[in-house]
Amino acid sequence: MQYSIDHAVNLLGRTPAVLRAMLEGLPEEWLRCTDGPETWSPFDVLGHLIHGERSDWIARTRTILEHGTRQTFTPFDRFAQFRESQGRTLADLLETFAELRGGNIRALLALNITAADLDRQGMHPAFGTVTLRQLLATWVAHDQSHLVQIARTMARQYRDEIGPWREYLSVMG
Repeated sequence: MQYSIDHAVNLLGRTPAVLRAMLEGLPEEWLRCTDGPETWSPFDVLGHLIHGERSDWIARTRTILEHGTRQTFTPFDRFAQFRESQGRTLADLLETFAELRGGNIRALLALNITAADLDRQGMHPAFGTVTLRQLLATWVAHDQSHLVQIARTMARQYRDEIGPWREYLSVMG
């Protein structure tokens, strides 16, 4: 499927409600469960998504539109959520994410990006030259990837409880 801002915004706008439906009201043991050492809990993933809303997608979009490849993107701290989410509640994180995402969607639409703009290039600190189309498509895929991660992590909490059905559930890996 070719990238479309309308299609992207349709999915991006749903992520806060999906996360709220998946996580709101769950006990801490569900929110803090992981898939083992060095893996993230649903709470951690939500914090990571918030950090991305603050420092990644729209900031890098603006960098491409304003500076092209002359300015390298600020490196993204993939682990900032561990510091930034300390002492916060799930309700606070869900609300923060919804507000930031709504603002970023409005900001994206206000940029009035054209088909030609999508081919404009920026400079990623690790990948080198990337296009705005690639960045914005990654925003959508990033959301979907982390929704899968949360569902997989939660499903695997019952890995040892499901008995022979484990054979039929690919999520159990």
